[in-house]
Amino acid sequence: MRESRSLACAVLAIAIVLPSCGSTGGGLNAAGHRPPAPTGVSASAEAGAVTLRWDAAPGADSYVVRWSLAPGAAASGEAAPALASPWRHTGLLGGRAVYYAVQARNAAGDSEASAEVTATPSAAPLTYAPAWAAVVPLRTLAHRYDGARSEADNGLALKAAIERLQPGDRLEIDAGRYTIAPRFSIDLQGTAQAPIRIAAAAGASVVITRPDANQNVINMGSGTAARYVSLEDLEVTGGSQAIKLYACAQVWIDRCHIHHCGDAAIAANSADTEALWLTRNDIHDTTGTGEGMYLGANNGQYVTHHSVIAQNQVYRCGGNQGDGIELKQGSYANLIADNEVYDCNYPCILVYGTAGRDPNVIERNVCYRSNDNVMQVQGEAIVRNNLLIGGASTGFASHDHQGQSRDLVFVHNTVLATARGANLVAWNGRPGMVFANNVIYSRAGDALRFGNGSAGVAISGNVVLGSVSGTSATFLRGVGLDDFEGVSYDGAARDARPRVGSVLLGTGDPAYAVSDDLTRLARSAPFEAGCCERN
Repeated sequence: MRESRSLACAVLAIAIVLPSCGSTGGGLNAAGHRPPAPTGVSASAEAGAVTLRWDAAPGADSYVVRWSLAPGAAASGEAAPALASPWRHTGLLGGRAVYYAVQARNAAGDSEASAEVTATPSAAPLTYAPAWAAVVPLRTLAHRYDGARSEADNGLALKAAIERLQPGDRLEIDAGRYTIAPRFSIDLQGTAQAPIRIAAAAGASVVITRPDANQNVINMGSGTAARYVSLEDLEVTGGSQAIKLYACAQVWIDRCHIHHCGDAAIAANSADTEALWLTRNDIHDTTGTGEGMYLGANNGQYVTHHSVIAQNQVYRCGGNQGDGIELKQGSYANLIADNEVYDCNYPCILVYGTAGRDPNVIERNVCYRSNDNVMQVQGEAIVRNNLLIGGASTGFASHDHQGQSRDLVFVHNTVLATARGANLVAWNGRPGMVFANNVIYSRAGDALRFGNGSAGVAISGNVVLGSVSGTSATFLRGVGLDDFEGVSYDGAARDARPRVGSVLLGTGDPAYAVSDDLTRLARSAPFEAGCCERN
């Protein structure tokens, strides 16, 4: 069990220079030359991940892994630092090949790239799905791509095929790039017994786009309400908003690759939505307002409720805002769980209040590197088992915004902040506030600040590193990052399990303990503070 948890909380990419071990080990070799290119590179795929292995290069201190979704990783791929083989790449979309090359590194520079290898991960295990996911289609229809026709002609044919779908149909789309120039809205109504499924054919790369940013690529429910409809394994790119949800209920968007759009990747801010299932999607490179997901509207004008936002990878959200996942005021009874969100301009996860309705649950998310707060939650929520790292402003922030902070339970979270750890502005005298069993470390600032005091807040079982203000509660003091198996303030290392002998072990208050941890390992007494158990 300990070995599998180590993988689940694994260090995905870390740049550390090892001490010199002589001319055939780490460190600059005697001649002061760059190391040779790594050999023996191999890639093995699993569900949602690829593990890369290579032989150690003489004279190398560390390595750089380059990867791309098209051949030519060495020339144009993303670069990720790695200490040594093996290196594990997680959060990948199933059925899509990934290409890799490895370079060795020392003080003299980087080696030439290794030979390129490739692997195709399967889809991550389906943890969250609507009850109708297992319903057998009444008809399965194949839509063929006509290579003799243009992308635009193929786009029009696909649009027409989708608009003809009936309850119980499953449309399997042939590989190809489909450009749909007219406004396109999926206004289909399936049922729980006969849902409508729109999916890429097995192993097919289906790209749906439009020629400009004057309209969204796909609208849903903008004419008549969309009900019991799924979009699966599709790539959606370009346009204004990639996917815009209007009057939608029981709409499932699963394993889609959504990227390089002019505004939000998925938006549901122009009508009430309920029972959305947004799962296992790969969302990145947004511009304009830049949200990865924008759910609900300002001041509760429209709300999203009883929905599941889970197992998504959301990153490089830019533009003039760029939240990763934003859930607006008045939206309620939603689950935001098991997402990896990073490199966002605004908070990785931003959640407002519910206006007195059922709370939202925000759990088991890993968020790192924001140009703002890493996570921000106003109130009326349960926030547990999250790992929050970095952030130009604050690791976790909570204050009044379109509503009052109240009924906010913040338990068993680990915050590793480069500046302030947690800034709790409006908690004083508010009902239902709990701050327990958390680990809040700051590299260069306050660990914890209660801006207006902490009267009435339940505070227990927390460990801090850095100053604390605005409360008379007592806190156990941490030592530093050595309290963990392997974490870093830049989010490159994210193994947040307490190390043997760590002050975090057994310090959680059992009165506020939750049943499992970030990796779904069952918790047992004595309970650890933070998001990960040791055993």
